[in-house]
Amino acid sequence: MTDKNELAQIGVVGLAVMGSNLARNFARNGNTVAVYNRSPEKTHALIEAHGEEGNFVPSETIEDFVASLERPRKAIIMVKAGKATDAVIDQLAEAMDEGDVIIDGGNALFTDTIRREKDVAARGKHFVGAGISGGEEGALNGPAIMPGGPKESWETLGPILESIAANVDGTPCVTHIGPDGAGHFVKMVHNGIEYADMQVIGEAYQLLRYGAGMEPAEIAEVFREWNSGDLDSYLIEITAEVLAQKDPETGAPLVDVIMDAAGQKGTGRWTAINGLELGVPITGIAESVFARALSSSTAQRSAAQEGQLPAGTIKELDVDKSEFIEDVRRALYAAKLIAYSQGFDEIKAGSEEFGWDVDPRDLATIWRGGCIIRAKFLDRIRAAYDKNADLPALILDPYFKGELEDLIDPWRRVVVAATQLGLPAPVFASSLSYYDSLRAERLPAALIQGQRDFFGAHTFKRTDKPGTFHIEWSGDRSLTQTD
Repeated sequence: MTDKNELAQIGVVGLAVMGSNLARNFARNGNTVAVYNRSPEKTHALIEAHGEEGNFVPSETIEDFVASLERPRKAIIMVKAGKATDAVIDQLAEAMDEGDVIIDGGNALFTDTIRREKDVAARGKHFVGAGISGGEEGALNGPAIMPGGPKESWETLGPILESIAANVDGTPCVTHIGPDGAGHFVKMVHNGIEYADMQVIGEAYQLLRYGAGMEPAEIAEVFREWNSGDLDSYLIEITAEVLAQKDPETGAPLVDVIMDAAGQKGTGRWTAINGLELGVPITGIAESVFARALSSSTAQRSAAQEGQLPAGTIKELDVDKSEFIEDVRRALYAAKLIAYSQGFDEIKAGSEEFGWDVDPRDLATIWRGGCIIRAKFLDRIRAAYDKNADLPALILDPYFKGELEDLIDPWRRVVVAATQLGLPAPVFASSLSYYDSLRAERLPAALIQGQRDFFGAHTFKRTDKPGTFHIEWSGDRSLTQTD
């Protein structure tokens, strides 16, 4: 139903699938929704197909759209990231009044959000960068939402977002994350964790398929069983569905007719870059980004296969199949824990760097529903941060340490088996190396510091006394204290 005379509580600009579904979600939950798209045809199509789902107020100009919103006006942008977003923000800021709220619900780079928030604030309006997770289905039926921006804007916006968010145990999966770019930063890292999670699930499938010789339908049943235990999560659930699916045209397993070149839209890459900039070792996330890039290097891969790169001695699996399946399950659980732990490390470092004061308990709470990385053990993550909000690393929580005691040996066996089988397992392996690096009493960084001092006089610190030192490598090799 539409009513041009009724003012809307919220507006949506950009009516592609995500924006359209979000508008429908608002309307279904009792909000009157103003809708606008640069191409009026999409606005008309939404009203024609779904106008009976609630109250919509369509407009064909930005000015009419803004006029149809109650004050303080609240408009959420769902357009392509980049210049298109900047253009719509400028149009809205020009048409809106002081105190009105502009929300960017796309996957924007958080530094762009920081810039935009300053620009919009200088014009007397509020700007909110809101991460929205859950894909098309989540946008329609209840996403996890991660809004940043001024605290005052949350007071106005919060109840409306709570009305459409996923809900777990009576708690909406939305909360104010922090100022300026905090919301989009957290959504970026959420997606980085998602990359690692998806990649290590893929590696588990690869090991079962080509290591244990199992067919996709059989592996689907394994994943269904796994989803009833510690690995209970959205991604494990849909993995079983994908593996069980037959190609409608050929009848072959669908996974066998899908080209093995994974796409990406940038959030995983941004997470890896930011991890490097912050000096946070998010090895599993970074390896998952590289794995997607390598999968898409089809010409290079083809040349390597045609050139028959030597494989060395490849062994066949020499353990009981059921035992191997259980080892892979436990290794998968361990690697997933590392992905979440590294992601929370990056969020903590980003929060400190930009002064956001992000609470990890909030994230563990709102990620339990609606979002792609929702998982059963997020309740355990929330409990860990409830006990100690300043955990040096998530895996140092007593519960997760206890879990890893049972996972570490199967994890090691799986990495060894992957190597012997000649099957790539970059996230399994890099996550294990990260784990072993944390627990190692000494790392080869001491040698690296010696090398750096040799060729560049970069100095080093000693274990036995304070200060910074240098060896006169080209002279008498005496020790000099530089401070």
